[in-house]
Amino acid sequence: MSELHQILESYGRQRALDFDFERPEIEAAAMYMADEDSGIGFLYSGWCQAALPHRRLPDDKGWQLSSDQVCLIIQPGMKRGSEGEPVPVGVPYGSRARLILIYMQSEAIRTNSRDIELGKSLRSWMNRMGIPIGGKNLQIVREQAERLSRCRLSFEVVRGAARGLSNQSIVDSAIFLEADADGNSNQQFMQKARLSEGFFEGLKKHPVPLEEAAIKALSNNSMALDIYCWLAYRLHSLTSPTPISWKALKIQFGASYSQLNNFRSRFIPNLNLALAVYPRARITEMDQRKGLVLHPTPPPVRKR
Repeated sequence: MSELHQILESYGRQRALDFDFERPEIEAAAMYMADEDSGIGFLYSGWCQAALPHRRLPDDKGWQLSSDQVCLIIQPGMKRGSEGEPVPVGVPYGSRARLILIYMQSEAIRTNSRDIELGKSLRSWMNRMGIPIGGKNLQIVREQAERLSRCRLSFEVVRGAARGLSNQSIVDSAIFLEADADGNSNQQFMQKARLSEGFFEGLKKHPVPLEEAAIKALSNNSMALDIYCWLAYRLHSLTSPTPISWKALKIQFGASYSQLNNFRSRFIPNLNLALAVYPRARITEMDQRKGLVLHPTPPPVRKR
């Protein structure tokens, strides 16, 4: 348990504000510790190493993220336009797209099925994650679900001298209910989806367990979610302290930042948020601020 979690346990949230912690860290840690739900989510390991963009891109623009071991390319899908012409729907992005991905993969693992019920089930899960589905939130979730259902992925993974390539979609088929005659926006939602066979098989082979309490505490912060998922995937596999440079971290998490210092100043607060919901994780900074050192840590979800 970290110092922050010990302070919260011993003295409570108000007293923790007197110590040298930022308020968002305290709020995230307190929310995580107060959550009595022991729910578990799952994410394909590839998404823990290369993630979606944080902000909206032009609808016709793809997304590429490359590191030493993984290259992810996402191409936007197409749909029928208002005059019958094909138009791009754009690449999924932001925290809501990440939450939908986690939900779909968690349901697939839970049911051992490619067929996912969304609609009320997704709304219920989003509510549990602190995201009420109504008004603007409904439109955002519906849009991101459509972007996810139509995009195409290319995952390239390097293992020593071997290089593996997987081209696939996330969803093979989906059913949407459009607005009714009265324009009832509550009906505009993807109701069912069938994950592509390749995506489902990859998920079953390489699922990374996540705590739903942690996801809930970070649900509005896409970078903090990415860092938490990466730590959940990476730390428990280490056998000794492992350094990682700021340059390498920027390649993985800061593709949109031109300056390393700007990325670092953005990354550290989000790392602290991720650590606030992963109490056993241990990360230290390298000498002369060259990067971070990852220390072997038990996974956030204990093996059963």
